[in-house]
Amino acid sequence: MKKSRFSTRQLALNAMLVAMCTVLAAIALQLGGNLKVTFESVPVHIGALLFGPANGMIIGGLGTFIYQVLFSGYGITVTTPLWILPYIVCGFMVGACAKRRAYQLSGGRLIFIILASELAITLLNTLALYVDSKLYGYYSAAFVFGTLALRLALCAGKSVVYGIILPTLVRPLSKILNRA
Repeated sequence: MKKSRFSTRQLALNAMLVAMCTVLAAIALQLGGNLKVTFESVPVHIGALLFGPANGMIIGGLGTFIYQVLFSGYGITVTTPLWILPYIVCGFMVGACAKRRAYQLSGGRLIFIILASELAITLLNTLALYVDSKLYGYYSAAFVFGTLALRLALCAGKSVVYGIILPTLVRPLSKILNRA
């Protein structure tokens, strides 16, 4: 019975994290061109840090898929899987590292894995944008790669902030989930 309650809690938290991922993607800060600041990876990080790689991948995949279908303006296209892939990879990377360390990551290690996952998101999003430009012909190379250095710098800054903030979010959730 106890295990069933935990599974229900975990499922409910996953559903909330998927919804948060979708909403945070939809309210991203568009700074012009392809420079977009989004916080949709935060719920993916939380789920991966709490439950491991499979849940992180599910949260990232479903949250981004729902965003793509409902809010992106493009619906489902040939490149939709490429736009979803970065958040699946993010969930896997963070969750696998957390699981390998028995869900006990030091501050430095947490910042490092968040940085690695955010870099993966930025580079995979750039790949998706590049493939879109080749398939549909509506982006130039300058548009795709012109802000990459700035986007990578933003990614590094977000990683440090996330690395500081995430433990204060994950610890209480972990205690709540382990109580019942």
